[in-house]
Amino acid sequence: QVQLVESGGGLVQAGGSLRLSCAASGSIFGINDMGWYRQAPGKQRELVATITNSGRTNYADSVKGRFTISRDNAKNTVYLQMNSLKPEDTAVYYCNADVKTGWYRFTAYWGQGTQVTVSS
Repeated sequence: QVQLVESGGGLVQAGGSLRLSCAASGSIFGINDMGWYRQAPGKQRELVATITNSGRTNYADSVKGRFTISRDNAKNTVYLQMNSLKPEDTAVYYCNADVKTGWYRFTAYWGQGTQVTVSS
């Protein structure tokens, strides 16, 4: 079994920074794509950023230039550095990992979610 554990959420003021971490543990052969998603009250979950196992990144237009996704493959961990935070960034943030759990078995796992609140 695989578990994703997030940390780093909290309350910050507009313009501030926050760094989220998500570590995967369990029966892991490898991890392909990892990413961060968020869901604000009354809205659907949306993609924030993704990163492949080779380091190629993709960002939502709303966070480009402000957020940076990175990963440490040795630690099975993905990070999200969030700078210049805006009230619109307030949401529950979820990490995701496409985990290889067998020869040809891949399963997407989600973290429990961590609240990020940006005050105006």
